[in-house]
Amino acid sequence: MPIRISLPSCLALVSAAFLLIGHPTSAQQAEAPAQRLGLIPLPREVKTSAGTYSLPQKISIYAVSPEERNVATLLQGLLAPLGKTVTLTSSRTAAQIQLLTAATPNPEGYQLVVDKGGVRITAAGGAGLFYGAQTLLQLLPARPVATSLSYVRITDEPAFRWRGAMLDVCRHFFPVEFIKRYIDFLAAYKLNTFHWHLTDDQGWRIEIKKYPKLTQVSAFRKETLIGAQQTFKKPEDFKYDATPYGGFYTQEQIKEVVAYAKQRYITVVPEIEMPGHSVAILAAYPELACKPGPYETWTMWGVNEDIVCPTEPTFRFFEDVLTEVSALFPGPYIHIGGDEAPKTRWKESAAVQDIMRREGITDVEKVQGWFNRRIEKFLANKGKKLIGWDEILEGGIPTSAAVMSWRGEKGGIEAARAGHDVVMTPTTNMYIDYGQNPQPHSPFEPLMIGGYLPLDRIYNYNPLPKELTPDEQKHILGPQANMWTEYITTPQKVEYMLFPRLLAVSEVAWTPAARKSYAAFLPRMGQHFARLDAHKVNYRVPEPLGLDSASLVSQGGKALFTLRSLVPGAQIRYTLDGKLPDETTELYTKPFAVPQGRQLMVRAVTIAPNGRKSPPAELLVK
Repeated sequence: MPIRISLPSCLALVSAAFLLIGHPTSAQQAEAPAQRLGLIPLPREVKTSAGTYSLPQKISIYAVSPEERNVATLLQGLLAPLGKTVTLTSSRTAAQIQLLTAATPNPEGYQLVVDKGGVRITAAGGAGLFYGAQTLLQLLPARPVATSLSYVRITDEPAFRWRGAMLDVCRHFFPVEFIKRYIDFLAAYKLNTFHWHLTDDQGWRIEIKKYPKLTQVSAFRKETLIGAQQTFKKPEDFKYDATPYGGFYTQEQIKEVVAYAKQRYITVVPEIEMPGHSVAILAAYPELACKPGPYETWTMWGVNEDIVCPTEPTFRFFEDVLTEVSALFPGPYIHIGGDEAPKTRWKESAAVQDIMRREGITDVEKVQGWFNRRIEKFLANKGKKLIGWDEILEGGIPTSAAVMSWRGEKGGIEAARAGHDVVMTPTTNMYIDYGQNPQPHSPFEPLMIGGYLPLDRIYNYNPLPKELTPDEQKHILGPQANMWTEYITTPQKVEYMLFPRLLAVSEVAWTPAARKSYAAFLPRMGQHFARLDAHKVNYRVPEPLGLDSASLVSQGGKALFTLRSLVPGAQIRYTLDGKLPDETTELYTKPFAVPQGRQLMVRAVTIAPNGRKSPPAELLVK
């Protein structure tokens, strides 16, 4: 698992972007229909016309082929909150919603038409029909107060083939029902890849029948570190909760999740870490180490120097594991990690020295490349493609292997130039376990790993590096957001870190960069909070806009503040004495001024219609 590097804190120029909304560019004016409809991700083309179509109390969905019927069945469930009777039919004339298969330029593209004849979604196959159905749901109100649809014609397709999100279940474990909910989140915003990080030093989470001790021993740790490890300076700072922790997914549960994702046109990519991040394996099978044990499943975070030894028993172990894994996951890729593998133990090992002499390897760091190439060949024989973090480039790997560029874009650029397919997932833009507050370890945010990744930095990311030629850019499969869980202990906290940032990720993955506008995205995003409320999502309520140095206006010795909320129907409450605003403090109704020349802490919070509050926005006026 890639370790994260703390980013320098900086203020997002959110309010400045928001001000642009009042002066739309010609591109924004062209997207006016999409803006009014609040669609995320932004479709390629939206045309509206006068008129509305009202869905009746009894709705029939026309679907004939297996893919059409799969999407119709899903849509039937998704429309259930409307309180209407929804059935499937093979009679096109009797249907209010028609799912139709026809050739389209992009296999995931679709066309959605609403007119006096009802709703028609046309696509080349199930994926496009499903994405059209998700757009249809966004055309309907968040709550079942009405079912009238404006006449519209939408033609749409994604910018990237790989639109991914990862969830680490090793540091903290999440039940199957939440994994399905996470998949639903991805599906709702047209992401098509779920990267499931299943093994690491702190826990092995997948049943392997040939190695039962992986779930008897490696899936559990005796206790967990308390607090933010990155802030500890002395050994006595390290304290533990003395509570055993663990869990794993049975193979039947894995199959259940994979089938659930497949039905929603999401490919599951499992990650089985090797050769690093493997001390949990050694806790159960110490004979795979370079030096005698005992070992235990790790109770800390970070990088452990104890890793498997690259000997024949280790290869047999991983080949056996990957044989079972390959049978469980029908997708083309198996992720092997490949990152953060210290060679301390290998340098000390006589067995590794023998391997180096036999294979003609002069640098112990290159042994990992030899290891990876053997695993790549084995996976190829199983009909699978190897994918790994960008460290796999360092020891040499065939171009048939794909690369995830996490340490910035350098590895991805190098890989694409060499002919590898690449997923762009740099820490600087795609690590959504990073903080959402410019203040490191803010007391108003839950405990997290640190760093700062605001919404605008995600949204403005372009996965196509300008350093690459057009032909080289063809190797960029797409972007992926990563959710590591050292400090993310519950499903509710996953949701807090995920939303609303997933909406920005969605548009990075689906909408061409030239058509994106952060200023235009913000009001569309605002329309989705009611949808998140309807699904009881524990999203992070955004702070009020306008309390940052970029928006400060000096006038006659006073600082003038104009505040805005991104949440429709929300209140803004503020204080001028540094206290934390709440429901009892001053209600913002119009711009206010404060005197300059003496220090004054201004704080403001958003109070959403559901009563939940944002962290405070704050600015020290001098």
